Amino acid sequence: MSQNPEPAFPLREKRVVVIGGTTGIGFAIAELASSLGAKVVVGSRSLDKVGAAIKRLPGSTGHAVDLADETSVIRFFEGVGAYDHLAVTAGDWDTPMFGSIRDLDFEQAKGLLTVRFWGVLAAVKHGIRTIAADGSITLTSGLLAQRPRPGTVMATALGGALEHLAKALAMDLAPIRVNAVSPGLILTDVVKQRSSAAVEAMVAPLPLPRTGTPHEAAKAYTYLMTNGYATGQVLAVEGGGLLI
Repeated sequence: MSQNPEPAFPLREKRVVVIGGTTGIGFAIAELASSLGAKVVVGSRSLDKVGAAIKRLPGSTGHAVDLADETSVIRFFEGVGAYDHLAVTAGDWDTPMFGSIRDLDFEQAKGLLTVRFWGVLAAVKHGIRTIAADGSITLTSGLLAQRPRPGTVMATALGGALEHLAKALAMDLAPIRVNAVSPGLILTDVVKQRSSAAVEAMVAPLPLPRTGTPHEAAKAYTYLMTNGYATGQVLAVEGGGLLI
């Protein structure tokens, strides 16, 4: 049976929504999608960051959205309207994520779920109301989900939850495609706050002994947006971290 040829520019004129799209990997996704012809909509809790991102992304639009507030999420997608692809990279870096279970503050740990899990669920729940029938959703986990280290109990559990969530949603929302990207150590502003010695020690054992760039991570998201036969997958971009 003959197949229709793939379009040369599969994101051209598509509307791509990136929540967390004003910094780091999220901004890199927005920038790459825009360069591939997409009409980009960025979302962030900070309206100032939304404004700054739009200035750097010609033809883009954006709205403030607080994933901790379901009403804010509803308003965000009402403002977005119809669109084709959603990527969620937003994370709450205000709450400490690392530490041993021996020292776990349960109230603080519950707070980690507010944006990174419940907020993601809210984005999916309300985002599917206007997404295209052949659209896609891409979530974000992390290498720790598969390669935990001492002191990463919550980060590992959250990453694992998002990977399984992507698989469950792929079944629940089909034919809308749902996947996840699992970045390793990507040189975002958060990573830049760590000492160079600490970063070097983390990447030294890797087959590719360096940090990844946000643009390298972004390519995984646009691949999952444009490959119409990929769903329920976790795509790792981690310099070979899964091998060690």
